[in-house]
Amino acid sequence: MLITEILERNAGIYTGETALIEREPAKNIRRRITWMQFDAQANCVAQALIAVGIKKGDKVIQLMMNCLEWLPVYFGILKTGAIVVPLNFRFQAKDIRYCSEISEAKAFIFGPEFIDRIGKIKNQLERTVKTYIFAGPENLRPYYAESLNNILESGDCEKPRVTLSLLDDAGLYFTSGTTGKPKAVLLTHRNLEFSCYVENHHHHQTHEDNFLCIPPLYHTGAKMHWFGNFIVGARSVLLKGVSPRWILKTVSEEKVSIVWLLVPWAHDILIALENGDVNLNDYHLQQWRLMHIGAQPVPPALIKKWKQFFPHHSYDTNYGLTESTGPGCVHLGLNNFDKVGSIGKPGFDWEYRIIDENLTELTNGGPGELAVRGPGVMKEYYKNPEATSAAIVDGWLLTGDIARVDEEGFIWLVDRKKDVIISGGENLFPVQIESFLMEHECIQDVGVIGIADDRLGEIVAAVIKVKAGKSITESDLIEFSQKLPRYQRPRRFFFDDIPRNPTGKIEKTKLRKKYGGRSESIQF
Repeated sequence: MLITEILERNAGIYTGETALIEREPAKNIRRRITWMQFDAQANCVAQALIAVGIKKGDKVIQLMMNCLEWLPVYFGILKTGAIVVPLNFRFQAKDIRYCSEISEAKAFIFGPEFIDRIGKIKNQLERTVKTYIFAGPENLRPYYAESLNNILESGDCEKPRVTLSLLDDAGLYFTSGTTGKPKAVLLTHRNLEFSCYVENHHHHQTHEDNFLCIPPLYHTGAKMHWFGNFIVGARSVLLKGVSPRWILKTVSEEKVSIVWLLVPWAHDILIALENGDVNLNDYHLQQWRLMHIGAQPVPPALIKKWKQFFPHHSYDTNYGLTESTGPGCVHLGLNNFDKVGSIGKPGFDWEYRIIDENLTELTNGGPGELAVRGPGVMKEYYKNPEATSAAIVDGWLLTGDIARVDEEGFIWLVDRKKDVIISGGENLFPVQIESFLMEHECIQDVGVIGIADDRLGEIVAAVIKVKAGKSITESDLIEFSQKLPRYQRPRRFFFDDIPRNPTGKIEKTKLRKKYGGRSESIQF
């Protein structure tokens, strides 16, 4: 079933029930729409796009911060048969121009935060972009853009007469570009539909569940986790803000049962609890049944501490890539707390292999590149056949991640291939060292990189973010690191913030640039 058909089914069955809630605590804003309103708004967007000539196969860029209109716009684009192109809100004008030119977008739907960035490049986009729709207040609307509010209030909400199939192209997702130019990942309607079943199969959402979404919706991770609620017509909350107090207050007041957090936000909640900045007795949290984390390796120490405060929570971690239609190709599973630190086993209807540099499957449990295969594998890197053929071999998606498998079949992520440190001929994996350092009670966050060394080629350097109110010296860290094997011990320590992208991944390229590490990729 197409995801547009799932929306229409929800509107028919759960007509007046709440579908989405937006909360913005800083401005004391709470808005909601029903499933019927959700579907009607999507139809209004579709009809407006069709009226200006958007047709099946065209590209429409969506550049919006999380808000109540985000998902109706997304589904409206899909209902036209066009390909939706959600862009990273951190992309600067040059990145937006690049993505627009690669996709040959014919329309832009954008929020007020992007007026200046679009203004810088608008003249350079005139060859393809003919329509701009502004998702913001009328007093800020640029002269060249139509009003999304007017479109949603137009009343032209009839379902478009466009024939769609599961094999049709649906989404063009640009990778973050942290290691170079963003690549365009082309996903089909089949990819999107499959991710609904994967998420719901893993976390058993029912119509009574309520999902709290905080990460950016432009990313496959947040949206595809929401799909688990979407497929059963369950409500969800979009929270604008990551303060521990706001998260707990929203869970309490909206009776949220499922929360997907990024590692930094989970850390912040634990620190707030440890410091007494928030008190669990002030909130109603009994219905919160599942906390899961994805997008990055999860320090086992974090989850062990989390269970001390929330012993009744089920926990899962999810692994995936944009190229696998987001999370779920590997997941830990709700009943495998004894395996925390592992990314788990293949997800619903997924397969995996651990391979060497010759693409030969390894069976000895040693580290190699993780490859996955399933209905979520992207169609291609758009307009990039060389990258596509390098990434997909006989249906297997080569992830670029180094992993190993234990005797019980659980997969352990060792590190990104490009982040491996080669020191004195040894392959060192930063994730292992980061997980060890996170055990220290004074450390809030850590990023490990290799920096150049004349004798060893590279040495291990650790960038440390210290918890507020705590203190730690380089000597303390050297002593603490004695528990590591000698070859894994950091030789240099720096005290700084850890740069992370909107999905929580450490931006290692920024750390390497700042502290003298290499910037090029290496081969494992």
